[in-house]
Amino acid sequence: MVVVGAGIAGVACAGELWRAGVPVEIRERGRVAGGRMASKRFDGRPADLGAAYLTVSDPDFAEVVRGWQAAGLAREWTDTFVAYGDGGRREMPGPMRWAAPRGLRSLVEHLAKDLPVAVNRLVLGIEPGPAVDGHKCAAVVLAMPGPQAALLLDPALAEATELVRQQRWSPTLAAVLRFPTRRWTEFRGAFVNDHPLLSLVCDDGDRRGDGAPVLVAHTTPEFAAGHLAQPTAAASAVEAAVRDLLALPDRADHVHVHRWTYAKPTSRSDAGFHLDDDGIGLAGDAFGEPRVQTAWRSGRDLGRALARRLT
Repeated sequence: MVVVGAGIAGVACAGELWRAGVPVEIRERGRVAGGRMASKRFDGRPADLGAAYLTVSDPDFAEVVRGWQAAGLAREWTDTFVAYGDGGRREMPGPMRWAAPRGLRSLVEHLAKDLPVAVNRLVLGIEPGPAVDGHKCAAVVLAMPGPQAALLLDPALAEATELVRQQRWSPTLAAVLRFPTRRWTEFRGAFVNDHPLLSLVCDDGDRRGDGAPVLVAHTTPEFAAGHLAQPTAAASAVEAAVRDLLALPDRADHVHVHRWTYAKPTSRSDAGFHLDDDGIGLAGDAFGEPRVQTAWRSGRDLGRALARRLT
């Protein structure tokens, strides 16, 4: 069978099938696994462009995170962000947030290390049967945002098609800003409330643990929506907003802007995953709270359901 999408949901699903003895291949259109747990290297140093961190409340996911921690891939980062808003700056205690010194993508790659992952493998269509690009499969999993899945599904696969068309997603731009020196008041991450441009800013040097003078900012959906066609043109506005928020005297040496057209689900289902009689499975963080843990659990549970069906 085929899993389309090598984010954490797709990899978790394929891992369950692989361990159950079900032949499976992951097909990923990008150059690497990771999905929205994306990292990009700048001068050899990774910066997280997608998910900013992960939190843990599920005991099974906690075991996975402990495995990453034992491998030196994940570490406890902080349980306190700050919030900027009309009342100024205040501390916001919360759950422990975990970070990855090598970038969050390294966590997905660790889960996928023994799995058959075909990168740079574009899937053009899913037909009844089910079939992937004309080749029949025992089942097909689409582990991706609904609007992307809708482009692949034959309308004759009515149940899955209707479900993905009901999903709603919001965009964001993620900007990596590298400064000459660290000149900001100490913080780890900041929620930015009621701002026309910014929604989140993270100290990537603190998050990574190397103290590099690097910030990563995420924009509001409204700002992002106006710059999806040419995201690089938003770099100067994002830099100006970050410098104003943190009262930074220096300009950034480098600003890289990444577009996420489907960054976060704004509609949700509590079903956990979808598996229909046509042999089409859907998994991801749209099936619960939009969290890394949700995506992992969705893929894991779908993989187990498929393994019971196919073995």
